[in-house]
Amino acid sequence: MLTIEQAYWLIALFLAGAAWLNLRDRRWSHAAFWGVLAALIAGGKFVLTATAAHHALPAQVAGIGVIALAALSPRMMRGHILERDEAEREADALRLGHRLFGPALLIPLVTLLVALFGAYIVVDGVHLFDKTRMTLTGLALSCVVALIAALWVTRARPGAGLAEGRRLLDTLGWAALLPLTLAALGGVFAATGVGTAVADVVRMLIPVRSALACVIAFGFGMVLFTVIMGNAFAAFPVLMAGVGIPLLIHLHGANPAILGAMGMVTGYCGTLFTPMAANFNIVPVALLELPNQNDVIRAQWRTGAILLIVNLVLMYLLVFRF
Repeated sequence: MLTIEQAYWLIALFLAGAAWLNLRDRRWSHAAFWGVLAALIAGGKFVLTATAAHHALPAQVAGIGVIALAALSPRMMRGHILERDEAEREADALRLGHRLFGPALLIPLVTLLVALFGAYIVVDGVHLFDKTRMTLTGLALSCVVALIAALWVTRARPGAGLAEGRRLLDTLGWAALLPLTLAALGGVFAATGVGTAVADVVRMLIPVRSALACVIAFGFGMVLFTVIMGNAFAAFPVLMAGVGIPLLIHLHGANPAILGAMGMVTGYCGTLFTPMAANFNIVPVALLELPNQNDVIRAQWRTGAILLIVNLVLMYLLVFRF
């Protein structure tokens, strides 16, 4: 069975390879950063098991690793990584043409196929994919398939995947870690009772008997928490626990499926406003070497504002009608 732990081991192996290449090039801070992160990801299951068994030391070691990442991140200067000659790269691009998009398109395609049909794939009575983590294991498998396809299309050596992946990681620097960190905030906030606190504040500020007021509070709350945490997935459990479930679903009878879908789409509007959404607004700046780190946000915030208004109107019209 393909499990999520195996996907984490693959990620850790890739990070360890990037650390080794940086170590060989005497890029000490980059090597240490990716090496520590590889150790944290590879040892995650051990830390959880040890914590459940009340062994405090491994969890403390993981905390020290996180502090080390924070200390190393300011020292990760971009620097120059040797690449192939630009003329050679342009010649390869012209030779390969649109076939270059094939491996990239395999990632969403294989992930979707596994998510839809993975539960039906059984070998010797054993399910090939973990039902509880099917989409994530499908994503990991699709990345491996895409790498093999890319090597086949380009006729490159296997080491090229690691070398180019390391170059991309070093270009992004510590910002590559932000989506992973921010995605965990939703669970942390929900576990610490932030949703209950939000519900109490909303009840004090708005007339909860008004369905329109609750929709507006839910929508703007999704946007606000997305701006703060950089991730609509992180904001969703907090706002659903505080406003969506107790007020819109239980009190006003909103359709849970439509509310969930519209709530997430509304939260995505906040993604267009915030630098905390690193994978959308900071990573492109680093990749394109734009002069101002807010250039992407400046180009899209008006679109986000229009979409927010449209989503709020649609939410109010749909969630109570079906």
